[in-house]
Amino acid sequence: PGAGGWSPLSSDRYQWLEVDLGGRTRITAVATQGRYGSSDWQTAYLLMFSDTGHNWKQYRQEGSIGAFAGNSNADSVVQHKLQHQVIARYVRLIPLNWNPNGRIGLRLETYGCPYNSDVLSFNGQSSLLYRLTPRPRQMSSESISLKFKTLKNSGILLHAEGQNGHSLTLELEKGKLHFSPDIRYLVTLGSLLDDQHWHHVAVEHHSNHLKLTVDKSTEWVHISPTFAHWDHDQMILGAQQGFSYRSFYGCLENPVYNGLNLVDLAKQKDQRVTVKGNVTFSCSEPVFVAMTFTGPQSFLRLPRRIDQSSLGISVGLQFRTWNKAGLLLTFELPNREGRVWLYLSKARTHLQIHKSGRAPLELNAGSALNDGQWHSVDLISAGGRLTITVDGDEGASAHASPSFLITTGGHIFFGGCPTEENSQECLNPFKAFQGCMRLLTVDNRPLDLIKVQQRLIGNYSHLQIDMCGIIDRCSPSHCEHGGSCSQSWSTFHCNCSGTGYSGATCHSSIYEQSCEAYKHKGNISGYYYIDVDSSGPIKPQLLYCNMTEDNTWMVIHHNNTDLTRVQPSPEVNQHVVHFEYASDEEQLAAIISLSEHCEQEIAYHCRKSRLLTSPEGSPLSWWVGGPGVGQMHTHWGGAPPGSQQCACSLQDNCVDSRYHCNCDADSNEWTNDSGLLTHKETLPVRSLVLGDIQRHGSESTYKVGPLRCHGDKNVWNAAFFDKETSYLHFPTLHGELSADISFLFKTTSSSGVFLENLGIKDFIRIELNSSNEVLFSFDVGNGPLEVSVKAGSPLNDNRWHRIQAERNVKEASLRLDELPAVTQEAPADGHIHLQLNSQLFIGGTASRQKGFRGCIRSLQLNGVTLDLEERAKITPGVQAGCPGHCSSYGSLCQNQGRCVERPTSFSCDCSSSAYTGPFCNKEVSASFKSETSVTYAFKEQMVNELNRSSSASSSFPSSIYSDITLKAENVSLSFRTSQSPALLLYVSSYHREYFAVLLSKPVLTNYSSVGVYLKAHFEGKPFIFCQIDQNPKEDFNLTSGVEFNGIRSLVLGRVHDSEGLDPDLAQIASLGFTGCLSAVLFNSISPLKAALLHPKTSPVTVTGPLIQSICGFTSANLSHATETTHHLSGKRPLVNAIRSDSALIGGVIAVVIFVTVSALAIMARFLYRRKCTCQRQEVKTVKPEDNPELPFRSRITSQNGPTENQKEYFI
Repeated sequence: PGAGGWSPLSSDRYQWLEVDLGGRTRITAVATQGRYGSSDWQTAYLLMFSDTGHNWKQYRQEGSIGAFAGNSNADSVVQHKLQHQVIARYVRLIPLNWNPNGRIGLRLETYGCPYNSDVLSFNGQSSLLYRLTPRPRQMSSESISLKFKTLKNSGILLHAEGQNGHSLTLELEKGKLHFSPDIRYLVTLGSLLDDQHWHHVAVEHHSNHLKLTVDKSTEWVHISPTFAHWDHDQMILGAQQGFSYRSFYGCLENPVYNGLNLVDLAKQKDQRVTVKGNVTFSCSEPVFVAMTFTGPQSFLRLPRRIDQSSLGISVGLQFRTWNKAGLLLTFELPNREGRVWLYLSKARTHLQIHKSGRAPLELNAGSALNDGQWHSVDLISAGGRLTITVDGDEGASAHASPSFLITTGGHIFFGGCPTEENSQECLNPFKAFQGCMRLLTVDNRPLDLIKVQQRLIGNYSHLQIDMCGIIDRCSPSHCEHGGSCSQSWSTFHCNCSGTGYSGATCHSSIYEQSCEAYKHKGNISGYYYIDVDSSGPIKPQLLYCNMTEDNTWMVIHHNNTDLTRVQPSPEVNQHVVHFEYASDEEQLAAIISLSEHCEQEIAYHCRKSRLLTSPEGSPLSWWVGGPGVGQMHTHWGGAPPGSQQCACSLQDNCVDSRYHCNCDADSNEWTNDSGLLTHKETLPVRSLVLGDIQRHGSESTYKVGPLRCHGDKNVWNAAFFDKETSYLHFPTLHGELSADISFLFKTTSSSGVFLENLGIKDFIRIELNSSNEVLFSFDVGNGPLEVSVKAGSPLNDNRWHRIQAERNVKEASLRLDELPAVTQEAPADGHIHLQLNSQLFIGGTASRQKGFRGCIRSLQLNGVTLDLEERAKITPGVQAGCPGHCSSYGSLCQNQGRCVERPTSFSCDCSSSAYTGPFCNKEVSASFKSETSVTYAFKEQMVNELNRSSSASSSFPSSIYSDITLKAENVSLSFRTSQSPALLLYVSSYHREYFAVLLSKPVLTNYSSVGVYLKAHFEGKPFIFCQIDQNPKEDFNLTSGVEFNGIRSLVLGRVHDSEGLDPDLAQIASLGFTGCLSAVLFNSISPLKAALLHPKTSPVTVTGPLIQSICGFTSANLSHATETTHHLSGKRPLVNAIRSDSALIGGVIAVVIFVTVSALAIMARFLYRRKCTCQRQEVKTVKPEDNPELPFRSRITSQNGPTENQKEYFI
């Protein structure tokens, strides 16, 4: 010590100042100051605590931070209030850094108060039995609390028994606390509880829940209502009757049962207490000195043996670690003839001996030795026999009989080797050991590690002696959503397989929050996993998404959606039905809240069975619906809540105007009341009660359809920031250990802050740093950390871009659009809590600088969407909503579909397409018989529309028989047939002109796409070009000018009016068409779509059978279908497979399409005829997996589709 404070002779990291407080003290704070009148102070230090002066425990802030900030001069006082109080007698301060221009020097003060407690000590063969008779009065809240410390990893702390099978057990098993409230439950909590430090345990009983706490970890357990109160007759501390081998060895402090101090009863020798064995009222602790190998530079070197004449060697030790690999010990053989290594590899012990001129010798034993438990290893070489034993008699051993002597020729090194370059005495080809060791013996003599610490024996570096600094980074686990945690000495890893979540801590959902979100990624109808709260606690649910042109429906089925006949029971006057839904309760509530509209069909078909109204006026039937258990409702589908009416009453068309429901008329004829329930607060329907079912002649059926919801209020929630100084503010972001932020933006600016939240020192911010870079930055106390992503093209293109940022205790990640995520690891053992206190600023900053100009949409923090629109309505400089979605999503509209803007979305207009569906990607196809005919009659306005779609500009006379002239014809269709010759399409005119597409040569049954484009010019030579599937286009020049005048009708299938056709074509036209036609388009007119989907509003006539089918479905329809049914295996969603009996094969097929164009010259009365032949090119046969253009095999189940011998081609 020096004047005015403590200063050691040597200034290095192996010095410490130890203070004995004279008794156990509750320590709340420490303060340091430099040495008076000097340049000596420490700038960083560690704090250690102990009850005995041995087995020190390092104090850690936030569970991981060990170092405290020290002083910056000799005079100022730096105080640190401890985040959690410490109870100890001894305090040790270890300087880490000090003033480089001085030495270590300090003055230390601790703050706290004396701590008194009642303690019991058990020796593994003792126990205390308490008879709880008469039983303590029942309390509204029952509890047990105690503290314990032990060196043994197993033993029963407490066991209580009572009548009716009531029992409760607290047992230590492999360093974890097992809690059994009765024989049917088992909860495990805590870890490394055998470290000979005090651990707190509390059990609180609240009705049908138990709250279990071990140190800082808490878990709630749901138990049976039969255990509403503890009915314990007796309690044993330290053992359980009949299980003496599981007795506890260690100390208990302040055990209290329902307010009863059990130590006081034992001290008072209460007659209800029975003592077995030696139980003392003080804590006697054996001293086991351990050492911690903290990193790659850690090692312990022991001197060579004194007795060189001794033959053989024996070395023993105990270790605990999380690492699978690491050197335990190594030494040279005498005369430097070889080397011995004992090490861990793949969590097993391995012994390798290399001797010059001999084959290497290797033994291994043990398994799973990286479980954090203490394991013993003994290496014995004696009498020509070599043995390694792991965990004594209960473990494993391996033997060998080498032909040479195994003994040490020099020093023994434990854990690693010195880093000096000239050190040849120690070589370590393996990883250095990280973990704890104790009970080292050499030739059966124990090693005194305290003498090692005092530099009296051997040498060491980077060791922490008289403590084991192992930390369980998986207890409590930072892995979320059921992810499994594994660890090494310095970090942990989360396995997210099968959880539906991803990221370093399984925080972020891999699924979308709604069907709407899936749709706007270009997906088709199908089953999808929906995660309604994203990274929140609600699990993903497999739901059906029905994506139509108008809406996207989430469909939640229950156990009975069919029309069901009521089967009355003689003893029951009512028929009660309960509905169980595929989704959990919290999922249902979240879906209904998330959606803009929900509905559920409810129907009652009746014959002399009244529905609602009885002569007495009370309702005969009702249904229960709404959140939770639901409420009773007496209105029926289509009527408002509380009305006790049906839809017919509102529509004024009930069968009897005296009643408000059709069924209430009590008619002998079958009638029904049906409609949609659309008030979200009353949904879903949970049960149905039907009352008028027992009268003679009564018959009825009911149906409650699935719950259907559409519209995602979150996806399109947006705000427009038109000034750099404008912003929205929300409450502080709460994400101390993990937080995820996602949103979409579009802008024309090159920079701006999207989001910012500040603390005293901490902050979090996401900004557009430049026109092609997004920056995510934050500080949790370790200094600013930045993650950036650069795009390959400008981001200020006024198109929507998506940002996903996540920060957790392990790493930070940032993802932009579909680019790979960029991650940045958090500092090891650094601060992990993000502490913010300001408002959350969106679109700007607190300083009103670097604000964002543009749109932000669908902003979510930890799965919760911020309502930007509502806040924008009351904020100057910010507008609610943001139009202009087609610039980003218009490409989803296929096959000539047109993107249409909506206020909060977009849609695809398929009116000019031969396709239908939400993205105009669903083919409209039908099976034709030979007698089938579809005739589309053109009107003048239709011809005008045709000309507009073919870019012609002309005005026509008012008469439909006038010389109406088309400037161009664009024809496309797909077909499958085994008929030849066959007429695929025929167009006639009022002037005996016609246009025909026909198949002339016999071919194998196939499915082909045909595109025909005809254009006639007033000047120059007209031409035709024709294309089949992916083959090259073929051009044909016509010899004179042609105009197709007075278009009249288009026919698919049999042509009944063949006047004006040449005999060959007329004969083919009379045969009709047998097969499948799909996606037929004549300029902007789709006759097949009109016939199948709009027969009443379109000028179309159908004769013969026309059966809509999916025989025309091709792979092209599914080019944007990237996801449908998924599995919770962590894989990305897969495409729905469409069933088909046809294989996709490539082959040598000759398909000949005749494009026959006949034009009647008006001035000269003769028929000009021109035929063009377009032939499919021969292609090499390929396998689907070899051809990137072949998406996947499909199967079609239509009974009108092709047989197994028929073939589809996509070439």
